[in-house]
Amino acid sequence: MQDVLFSVLAILAGYLFGSLSFAVIISRLMGLSDPRSYGSGNPGATNVLRSGNKAAAILTLVLDALKGTVPVLLVQRFGGNYGMEEGVASLVGLAAFIGHLWPVFFRFQGGKGVATAAGVLLAINPWLGLATLLTWIIIAYFFRYSSLASIAAALFAPFYQMLIWGVGPELIAIVVMSLLLIWRHEANIRKLMAGTESKLGQKAAGAQAAKGSKARHSTSHKHHSK
Repeated sequence: MQDVLFSVLAILAGYLFGSLSFAVIISRLMGLSDPRSYGSGNPGATNVLRSGNKAAAILTLVLDALKGTVPVLLVQRFGGNYGMEEGVASLVGLAAFIGHLWPVFFRFQGGKGVATAAGVLLAINPWLGLATLLTWIIIAYFFRYSSLASIAAALFAPFYQMLIWGVGPELIAIVVMSLLLIWRHEANIRKLMAGTESKLGQKAAGAQAAKGSKARHSTSHKHHSK
């Protein structure tokens, strides 16, 4: 009974850690517009990149990936001491991914989970994670669409796992993450079909407008203070 309790607590901790929306946190710390207010409205690294601040986007990418990797690695390292079974680590990773999608600390308005899913896969099986990342990079390089690359990587990940490493307790978590990730890209799929999807590195007008508004407000304030 105690091992079940520890497993439930670990899954809950994974969800809470995943609920840290680093796109919003980093943007606030660096004085940028809230990523939910421009571009795709998605609090993730790709949309933060549309603000024009590459450093913020890279920080968001790394931290979003780590919040998927760290909980899984902690359970893999210490879970056995608390009676946790092999599949618990992948469930904790899935919980972190779900936390990113529906973060309790940010009114359940989360991102699409690409970086976090990659972090989870790298922790569950580094070779699977690298194969999935390579798929993303190839598609993104040739087509310049982050969403298309993410959808393709999500489709291939479960098949890589089954064909190369076989069926195991981690496969359920991988399949659920892939399905949720594709579902979260529903609007992007429609835009891709309509030819209106934004390409990688393309700045969002909303972010620029927000910055311009701040600049005008600052200038106006200075003018009135004179």
